Amino acid sequence: MPPIITVQNLGKRYRLGTARAAYSTVREALVTTMRAPWRVLRGNGHSAKQTIWALRDVSLEIAAGEVVGIIGRNGAGKSTLLKILSRITEPTTGRVVLYGRVGSLLEVGTGFHPELTGSENIFLNGSILGMTRREIQNRFDEIVSFAEIEEFLDTPVKRYSSGMYVRLAFAVAAHLQPEVLLVDEVLAVGDAAFQKKCLGKMSEVAKEGRTVLFVSHNMGAIGRLCTRGLLLDKGRLLFSGHVMEAIAQYTEGVSSSAAEVSFPPDESKKMQVRAARLIDESGNASTELDRVKAFTVTIEYEVRRRIEGAHLGIMLDRIDGTPVCHAGDIDAAPDGIIDRHPGMYQTSVTFPGNLLNAGVYQIRIGLAKYGGEIYDYCEPLMFHLNDHGTFAASGAGGQQRQGILAIPLDWHTKQIG
Repeated sequence: MPPIITVQNLGKRYRLGTARAAYSTVREALVTTMRAPWRVLRGNGHSAKQTIWALRDVSLEIAAGEVVGIIGRNGAGKSTLLKILSRITEPTTGRVVLYGRVGSLLEVGTGFHPELTGSENIFLNGSILGMTRREIQNRFDEIVSFAEIEEFLDTPVKRYSSGMYVRLAFAVAAHLQPEVLLVDEVLAVGDAAFQKKCLGKMSEVAKEGRTVLFVSHNMGAIGRLCTRGLLLDKGRLLFSGHVMEAIAQYTEGVSSSAAEVSFPPDESKKMQVRAARLIDESGNASTELDRVKAFTVTIEYEVRRRIEGAHLGIMLDRIDGTPVCHAGDIDAAPDGIIDRHPGMYQTSVTFPGNLLNAGVYQIRIGLAKYGGEIYDYCEPLMFHLNDHGTFAASGAGGQQRQGILAIPLDWHTKQIG
């Protein structure tokens, strides 16, 4: 049986800088040619330094029914690969052979028309997938129930919150029976209960023999859901094989990941994370931290309109997805409510030393309203907590102790007989 997806020498090149004018006069063209004839002969006047390869020489095969996790750092080419597979963008080199209908959820509201209602968009997406009206009607109630938006069905989706958008988008993508389901990290904007629901649905889709490609920075979700892993780095496929081996290779490269990240302004967001950094006890940005010393997470965020009751939250996870703790700045508010006024803010939170065992961890950052809208979410900061022969490594045989916590407890012994 042939693979359901075949990728051969796939490459995608993007041009950096400003786009060319849509048109020019004959006079402008002649002047440009006279001033720089060699640049015209080279084509478009753009040097190799003005382009970037998001994907380069990627070849792979995916069998029907496989659940594949695609992992890698920011800019590795994960989302670009999914966009090519979903036919949103064309490759620069190589080709893709794909059989069957493709359901994709690459960003909030993919394929939705903002002026149409939720109900109308369900039928629109089903039609795009090639389904008949009867097929869509047979799935309609199940989609609405899963998305939990019954009372908003006749409301244009442009008035939906980001959470409502993603619930409906995922429900449509997962329930209209595509042979291939492509899911990007967009699930991160959902609440914890909905994320669990989505992962359960993807597992159910996989058991039905359909193919799932899942991009995520949550290694726990990747490890639980997927059987195969693809590791991308700087546009190239570094590894394809068992998912746990892919995760192991990925975490080995965490030490070279960024301790500082920044994000361009997005005026569509009421609140937005603009920068985040990991700082060691000496005040230096680092992803290599000593487990016996305190470290700090500093977040800069922008509020664009007054919001009451929103909070900045962080989740600390072990790299395998095991939750360690969740904290929010609303904990420091006397009445539990923070009135956010427009402006730029900086918040720092410090984790004490001698608390966690050595290992690889990640910190996820989000801006949200309890039980309400998700305003922003940024991809995790990953880091190593290293042990330099201290308490955690002082167990029997000098091996690291098991568990997440490694707290030096007080012991008192006395002879009683």
